[in-house]
Amino acid sequence: MTGPMILGVDAGSRTLPEAEHLLHTVARALGLPGGTIGCTHFVPAGTGEPHIACSLAVPGPVAGLPGVPEVPDVSWALAERRAGPLADGAALAAAEHGERRAGRVVTYPGRDGLTGTVSVGALLGGSAIERVLVLASPDPPGDDVLVVTAGHVRPVWRDGLMTLLAMPAAGGRIAPAEVPNPTPCCADHA
Repeated sequence: MTGPMILGVDAGSRTLPEAEHLLHTVARALGLPGGTIGCTHFVPAGTGEPHIACSLAVPGPVAGLPGVPEVPDVSWALAERRAGPLADGAALAAAEHGERRAGRVVTYPGRDGLTGTVSVGALLGGSAIERVLVLASPDPPGDDVLVVTAGHVRPVWRDGLMTLLAMPAAGGRIAPAEVPNPTPCCADHA
């Protein structure tokens, strides 16, 4: 097989920060480079309790998931091989990533350069992101439109493309639709 294989991992993460920690921990344990494409995936209730699994593009066969001391009991799936009680969630994450049909992309080539304010053209030319869409807009933004990143750029797989969903921002700029620390619903009137 040419190209990367997709490894799914699942430790039953309940929050996005927990899942991102798992993703980074496994990538480090496998010695994967920083530009490795890694995603989070929502696992629906049909496979147990709803939670978040992860996927990583690995350059070749993996003998087994090495011990990850910070995250015990990690289930995994790679091609037809599976291990652990949450292997179905890991397999779902791997399939979604492999088919580029779903998943929130956390790590990818060029991610570290997307800080501050960058143009859409620089974002597309300097990272693995293939498309930018502005919510509620029928047209994609021009290459000269500025993106206020807040250092938090999490594209998603949409229509087989790594797509940054953005929203309008002040001054004719745009910003990623996912913000780093969202205010919980009802926080101002609980």
